[in-house]
Amino acid sequence: MKVIAQDIKNNDFKKVYLIYGEEEYLKRQYRDKLKTALVGDDTMNYAYFKEAECDVKEIIDTCDTMPFFSDRKTVIVENSGFFKKSNDELANYIKNLPDYIVLIFIESEIDKRNKLYKAVSNVGYVTEMTYQSVAVLRTWIATVLKAKDIRITANACDDIISKTGSSMNLIKMELDKLESYCLEKKEVTTKDVEEIVSTQTESHIFDMVEAIANCDQKKALKLYYELLALKESPMRILFLIVRQYNGMLQVKEMNSRHISSKDIAAAIKLPPFVINKYLNQSKKFSMEQIKDALEYFADIEEGVKSGKLNDKMGIELAIVKYSSLV
Repeated sequence: MKVIAQDIKNNDFKKVYLIYGEEEYLKRQYRDKLKTALVGDDTMNYAYFKEAECDVKEIIDTCDTMPFFSDRKTVIVENSGFFKKSNDELANYIKNLPDYIVLIFIESEIDKRNKLYKAVSNVGYVTEMTYQSVAVLRTWIATVLKAKDIRITANACDDIISKTGSSMNLIKMELDKLESYCLEKKEVTTKDVEEIVSTQTESHIFDMVEAIANCDQKKALKLYYELLALKESPMRILFLIVRQYNGMLQVKEMNSRHISSKDIAAAIKLPPFVINKYLNQSKKFSMEQIKDALEYFADIEEGVKSGKLNDKMGIELAIVKYSSLV
């Protein structure tokens, strides 16, 4: 990220950039910063390709077309999928890009063994936009609100992150709501967060599993019924519960081998914030309990798919079973 900022400051750009990763907010932000610096009002020397529109031949032809009354031409290619499959034509082209081109790729997933990835790495600049740590998110939240002359307490910051998760997109949407709500009093408190910020489904699932771990059956079922009221399907709820238990299993196993939280986050491609939640929650279960639960959830899914079990009732039985353990 610092490299891109420096390139913009110096008005000295690489021929090709690859910006990838799970943090959509940061990818969009740096894409737009580059576009503003490179293109400005010069739309004649700018081209944009996305998803199904990403035809290799057309992209190459566009890059080969000289800029019109300008020294530079900018081409942005977004969510092409080129970095997950073989693409020798584009990989070979990248090695000999025209001097006037700045080619920018924005991708969600990449394969570092991919020839195109290696070509971009050799010729230009590659950066991964990952989910940010809780410390970084706290600072960012406070900075966003401070720009509107609004203060926020540390506890309120943590409550926002707890409700939304690490996605800066989701956090920003909730900050916009809080800004309107707290504009006159100029401060955001934990009470404001509780009243205004929407709890994401994943956060509900985490709280449900936490209630199961604490044998708080009443709370676990209450959260389940709330999810149903929000029109979440029982099978999606089961999918998210299974994902939560799988996450705990992976983290618990890696932690037992004394692997750091940072390395665990990198290995299983989850934000550090989520890893810490998994670590804390997994301490309440033994490995055997987690594995047993996963097997039971698989039986529930099979029973529902075969028509032997009602989906809503199946999930309810699983919650009752594991929140009753002593």
